[in-house]
Amino acid sequence: MNDRRIFERFGKEFSARFIGLDGKEGIAQTFDVSAKGLGLSTGNELEPQAPLEIWLDVPGSTDPLYTRGQVVWSRLAGAMGWHSGIELERADLMGISRLLRA
Repeated sequence: MNDRRIFERFGKEFSARFIGLDGKEGIAQTFDVSAKGLGLSTGNELEPQAPLEIWLDVPGSTDPLYTRGQVVWSRLAGAMGWHSGIELERADLMGISRLLRA
């Protein structure tokens, strides 16, 4: 796969929850994060092109990191569920810094 990322990705795991415009809610775990994208592990497939609102749990903080993005790809990851790539609406350098310091 051709990696066209501008920002470095970090293999970090954070708990997350999300909601789509269709009102469906879910929980996820990140497997990587960058200033412009997230890799999410979920129990169900996320529909490509679906917009999402996402809240990432920041260890040591009561305030989750809120962001919005769109599903770019989604594929079966074996018995563990699905992996999906999320492109964030905007690069969030401060937010990613907050996550990486946690």
